[in-house]
Amino acid sequence: MDKPRCQWLCMLSAAVAPLMALAADPEKVTYQQHQETHRFINEVADNDGFSKQQLNEWFASATKKQSILDAISRPAEKTLTWKEYRKIFVTDSRIDKGIDFWQTHQETLAKAEQDFGVPAEVIVAIIGVETRYGKHKGRYRVIDALSTLAFDYPKRSAFFRKELREFLLLSREQKLDPLEPVGSYAGAMGYGQFIPSSYRAYAIDYDGDEFVDIWNNPVDAIGSVANYFKRHGWRSGEDVTVRTRASRGHDVSILNQSLKPSLTLKVLGESGFSVDDTLAGDRTATVMRLEGRWGSEYWLGLHNFYVITRYNHSRLYAMAVWQLSQEIAKKRS
Repeated sequence: MDKPRCQWLCMLSAAVAPLMALAADPEKVTYQQHQETHRFINEVADNDGFSKQQLNEWFASATKKQSILDAISRPAEKTLTWKEYRKIFVTDSRIDKGIDFWQTHQETLAKAEQDFGVPAEVIVAIIGVETRYGKHKGRYRVIDALSTLAFDYPKRSAFFRKELREFLLLSREQKLDPLEPVGSYAGAMGYGQFIPSSYRAYAIDYDGDEFVDIWNNPVDAIGSVANYFKRHGWRSGEDVTVRTRASRGHDVSILNQSLKPSLTLKVLGESGFSVDDTLAGDRTATVMRLEGRWGSEYWLGLHNFYVITRYNHSRLYAMAVWQLSQEIAKKRS
């Protein structure tokens, strides 16, 4: 082979090699050249005053994660039965660690219960279900998670683009490098796993140090979870969910129909479901059938149950939080 041809082939090989490496390893594909990223950069630069140069530098580092796309396609709340789901979250270990967390932060939890009307055990259970009391806050960079879902998950791209913008705004407000925070595969952060819009809307400075930190500050995290529930309408002293029985011929069409309570207890009683005599008939509820360890279980979800589902839109999640909270409270007493 003549020398000029050899040199040309060597140059071509050197140019193609990095592209082949990227194709072989999709986890190294960044979002700097993604067409949708350019559109997003222009929007937030024009509307929110970010530097396009700075945004391009950040997205040159943001990496597509196939593992995130895989995880979001099979969430436990949609693939597991109640029996399987409960075994993950309502365990002796999580109950005992919840008692330890309560003991460590009992003054803060008592204050939060007084300030917001949310029981301490519910706050503890949320943090327990979300991150095992701060031990597992996530392993993905938030910018990678949100970019992957904003630009390569068409099913919910609009939602995650909004969250990506919220994350950039949050980083600017908190004076954080957006390349550093880590969280869940869906971009949720801190002890209580707040998505960026929830962080900006509901996280609070609960220890008075003039900085809102739910990543590393359990006091702010406790206050923020309580504030979230209060802002979503938690009613102090009211029931959350009660067991019911289904009579023969009950109306199956209303089972698992909606997370939001919309049928009065009087109507549910007439539809073949037992109703606790202590509950007023004009209160509304939703009726659920869950597949438990011993077969079908029937439950009435009341207003506060619905509030828990505002944290995660799943009846399995809300039931796990509630039952964990009750087990913690019972064992602690």
